[in-house]
Amino acid sequence: MEMIEKRSTELAKEPRLGELDLSHAQVSLTEFRYSKGTELFGEAEPAAYIYQVIEGAVRTHKLLSDGRRQIGAFHLPGDIFGLENGDLHRFTAEAIIDTTVRYVKRVDLESAVKSDAAIARALLTMTAQNLQHVENHMLLLGRKTSQERVAAFLLEMNGRVSGPGVVALPMSRGDIADYLGLRLETVSRALSGFERKGYLRFVGTTQRQIVVLNSAGLTEIDR
Repeated sequence: MEMIEKRSTELAKEPRLGELDLSHAQVSLTEFRYSKGTELFGEAEPAAYIYQVIEGAVRTHKLLSDGRRQIGAFHLPGDIFGLENGDLHRFTAEAIIDTTVRYVKRVDLESAVKSDAAIARALLTMTAQNLQHVENHMLLLGRKTSQERVAAFLLEMNGRVSGPGVVALPMSRGDIADYLGLRLETVSRALSGFERKGYLRFVGTTQRQIVVLNSAGLTEIDR
């Protein structure tokens, strides 16, 4: 695992990891910066840390038996990932672009939970939110048409990235396809179709920035 620009963050006064206030717990947080494409952890490796994206983006994925890649989630600034119900990671995590993450040792957090009810409640809430995302993703893959899946993805990203109306996507269309269980060409056709209908427009030559012009139209498709 390539790690660059290691930065110690001895945040003794007010260490935080997302909504967890760790200021009264005996834990320390550390920040690492990963270059684009670098693996943070691999599937079946020990789940020794819990992570938060500070800047950049991370994808978690699993390789299927037929060689295809299934992306389980995209983690954007502020998101916490690496929470597992067992001792091993179920997915591989990679930096989509140059990314800085903050992490805390899992054993330290588990120790803090035993002595601080507020941390325990916050961790339970975070776990429930992750479970809800997994359930929504399963429904998306199991029941929606290709256009519905792409519309649902745009609605998911809209508001998570850069503010309402503007979706600055750090991930490629190949990543989107592997997240939605579609072919790359299918995703491209759906996006082009939405553009022709006036639901969105692309900004820049990379088409990574999308301005949502008609979120109601996308919502109607998602239904």
